[in-house]
Amino acid sequence: MATYHSGHCAPELGRCLAAFPHVTVIDNASSDDTVAQVREHLPHARIIVNERNRGFGAANNQGVWAATTEFVLLLNPDCVIGADDGIAMIQAADRYPKASAIGPQLSGKRGYLDLSYGWTPGSWSPKGPGAEADTCVGFISGACMLIRREAMIQIQGFDEDFFLYQEDTDLCMRLAQQCGELILAPKATVKHLSRSSSSGKGRFKAEYLRGYHHIQSKFLFELKHLGVQVSTARRWRYCATAALEMLARVLVLDVVRATRVFGRVIGAIRYPRDRKLRRTDAKHVI
Repeated sequence: MATYHSGHCAPELGRCLAAFPHVTVIDNASSDDTVAQVREHLPHARIIVNERNRGFGAANNQGVWAATTEFVLLLNPDCVIGADDGIAMIQAADRYPKASAIGPQLSGKRGYLDLSYGWTPGSWSPKGPGAEADTCVGFISGACMLIRREAMIQIQGFDEDFFLYQEDTDLCMRLAQQCGELILAPKATVKHLSRSSSSGKGRFKAEYLRGYHHIQSKFLFELKHLGVQVSTARRWRYCATAALEMLARVLVLDVVRATRVFGRVIGAIRYPRDRKLRRTDAKHVI
């Protein structure tokens, strides 16, 4: 589990993970009381504290490499899971020995189904009836995913060029192509309190960073999987369009989303520089 300013999630995590014998938490240099809260509410967890925020995928890779079990369960701090749900995913993995990953049925804050799975990325609709039986899919949300550790080793884990967003889509594509099918097991149900794992008291900063990393990951994904290199002209056109959206949201007093759009504008401007810096920095990480 990767945490960043997620101390407010610790009490619920302590309750739902009490029966899980192996828990590893990787904290991405939180400046709040996240580490202290995790130590208090998850006393049996192994905690790895990073000196800087390495991003979602890189932190989860640390947890995978530290594990010694056959399976690793990736879990967002804002997910509520029961022991029975973990068992249901393990049982599904046993039913499908060639499967590389198993995903649960996610639900939102109000109990509605979150259909964050599908055959191809972008093909799913967030609304509609959920799967009634085990289903082979092409994408499972990284909020909660049971993966064979051997498969993660085979594909070398998450691509750490993705700091936040799209890393789970990229991971699923490589798992399905190189290791084995992905299975959605609806008997396992996990509540996902979306976008509340790193909000804490810094709501506007969190929204800004979401927008910032979202657009950069979009450009990177298109380059990696579609061979589309974002041009300077396209970036500036995007910035102009997003700036107009930001102004419109400010005028209707939607400041939270305006902050997120502003993050996308700055992320688009800085994309070439940030990508170069991240790739250079990755060479120095052991």
